[in-house]
Amino acid sequence: MLALSKRLSLIASLVKSGSRVCDVGTDHGYLPAFLYLSGKMKSVVATDIRKKPLASAKSNLERLEATGVRLILCDGLEAVTRDMADTVIIAGMGGEVISGIIDRAAFLRDSTVELILQPTTAAKELRQYLSKNGFEVGREIAVIENGKIYSVMLVNFTGKPYTLNSVQELIGILKPDSPDAIEYISKQYRIAQKCADDLAKVSYKQEQYNYYLNLSNQLKEILGG
Repeated sequence: MLALSKRLSLIASLVKSGSRVCDVGTDHGYLPAFLYLSGKMKSVVATDIRKKPLASAKSNLERLEATGVRLILCDGLEAVTRDMADTVIIAGMGGEVISGIIDRAAFLRDSTVELILQPTTAAKELRQYLSKNGFEVGREIAVIENGKIYSVMLVNFTGKPYTLNSVQELIGILKPDSPDAIEYISKQYRIAQKCADDLAKVSYKQEQYNYYLNLSNQLKEILGG
């Protein structure tokens, strides 16, 4: 059986059996191959905007005998329809890019569609987009891989926008209940604390100083003081 990295294994574990899955920006195709070979999925589709990664994915799928995965050359989800996917994975790209893909795919505004999102950067901006546009994060898990830390979000559309506070923008609904989550929150704490320290002696930036000081104190409290 194909062995996935820690990050991809986590993402795969969040996909429900019997799903019609679409992996957006599939790159090497290992995740859709794993899901197809599990025999637990109704169907598996993989997309990529570039021909070269899709050709690489095709070669890997053939080598792994996972040729039942359908490959589509397209930008995001532009060639994918609701009847092709009830679980959509958008992982390994920036949060603003993920937001744009979601924004252009009207069928994702269906509460029965599950989104599994894993931003590499701009997680704050992704959380802001989701909250403003009525996408609820029902579960969030931190994962460390190759010295980098990521958040994986399980998301559904509710149509009900909500407001995030400054802490929620940074750590979402993560709690310090695992070593990886503790490190994710700790990283945000260190950044906020450094910002506060850098602004402490700049008199005309008192407002920014107070903001980061309060933010770092809240994150420290979440971590247990």
